[in-house]
Amino acid sequence: MKVVAIQGSPRKNGNTFFALSVIKNALNAEGIDFEIIDIGGRHIRGCLACNKCYENRDGKCVITNDILNDAVAKMKDADGIILASSVYYSGIAGTMKCFLDRAFYVASVNGRWFRHKAGASIVAVRRTGGSMTFNSLNHYLNISEMLIPSSNYWNVIHGLAPGDAAKDEEGIRIMQILAQNMAWLLKMSKHEQNINPKQNEKQLPIL
Repeated sequence: MKVVAIQGSPRKNGNTFFALSVIKNALNAEGIDFEIIDIGGRHIRGCLACNKCYENRDGKCVITNDILNDAVAKMKDADGIILASSVYYSGIAGTMKCFLDRAFYVASVNGRWFRHKAGASIVAVRRTGGSMTFNSLNHYLNISEMLIPSSNYWNVIHGLAPGDAAKDEEGIRIMQILAQNMAWLLKMSKHEQNINPKQNEKQLPIL
């Protein structure tokens, strides 16, 4: 089993990455592979609303000069997905938002690739805006019919400068419990994979 994490902070080795590293260690201890895809510091433009991914149905966005298509292919093959973002004005970091709008639409119109995969969101924040950003990230998981494991509190870790999150003992424990619950959900899903879920009704457009 494998979990892919989308790291949306422009700080490649900042507090968002630290939180993912905590989750990685916990998942690896459960025998689950983990890969971090760093997109926060890259140039990724927003959705053009051209609807070509819907018309072509080739599993790709027509914008091909960035990492998105390769990343979405890895997300498709993974058993679980984690969305991780820092907080900008109580919202998702800009590049991360551009990535998610395109990635989740491509996955949706090409056969709802993420349906019934395990999906979770985590947020790193200095002080406030964490729960609002966490909620925004979860919109992508909910509309994709993903199975969402929880922790014992909102999945938010606190810190400003890189390394500050390592001092947030409660935040670290939240990430560890999230990883344990995700591991349990993944193993349970594999155990019950012979159950065929009912196909959903005709999909309505998202945009």
